[in-house]
Amino acid sequence: METQSIGFIGGGRITRIFLTAFKNASKTFQQVTVLDPNEVILNDLKSKFEEINVTSTDFTMVANADVVFLAVHPPVVMEIIAKIKDIIQQDSILVSLAPKLTIQKISETLGGFTNIARINPSASSFINEGINPVCFSPAITGDKKQELIEIMQPLGSLPEVAEPKIEAYAMISAMGHTYFWFQIQKLKELAIEFGMEEQEAEDVIANMLWGTTETLFNSGLSYTEVVDLVPVKPLGEVEEIIKGFYDQYLTNLFNKIKS
Repeated sequence: METQSIGFIGGGRITRIFLTAFKNASKTFQQVTVLDPNEVILNDLKSKFEEINVTSTDFTMVANADVVFLAVHPPVVMEIIAKIKDIIQQDSILVSLAPKLTIQKISETLGGFTNIARINPSASSFINEGINPVCFSPAITGDKKQELIEIMQPLGSLPEVAEPKIEAYAMISAMGHTYFWFQIQKLKELAIEFGMEEQEAEDVIANMLWGTTETLFNSGLSYTEVVDLVPVKPLGEVEEIIKGFYDQYLTNLFNKIKS
């Protein structure tokens, strides 16, 4: 099934990531509409993606799309859903990109609307390499599921998961980048300081990280056996402290978005 139009309610980071992924993959639609009350955001998007339509007030313009993405902050999702309740087309697909709010709750608020999915988008979708887990309403048709899957393909992988796992994916595949970006950048800076060229540093770090995960997950060794492969552990003295930060900050945030 060919999707003719998509709409985004909210023009922030996630919308920019999606539009960039579509552009990278030469994925086009007859109409793309973005609604955001902030004219500065809309003007910036329009300058980067000339083909899109933008509006700061016209919810009907967005809600009439074949697929409508709710790309707003979680505290205002219910308010937005109420605004589109009477104007969203019955054959449209509504995609929530927010944690916490369940498909059942969204459906009830929309008076029984069933073409609903939840996706937890990944920042690496910006380069078409994201992990974007999706869960669907039990009542959505197979055709509608396939339509959304085809739309999302340019963003990377789209594993279908049980809805109770969506928040876990949010902590790992969505926010996980931030646990490592600053460390990887620091390694790059040190590599250059130690004498490597910039591209040389980037190549060796990228390959090292790939090998690290492959060895841990696919070597057939236990965790203890894997870490024993390297006798020198420069950060060994602070490993327990770092793991304590993971337990403290990530567990607290997970409990907050899950409750």
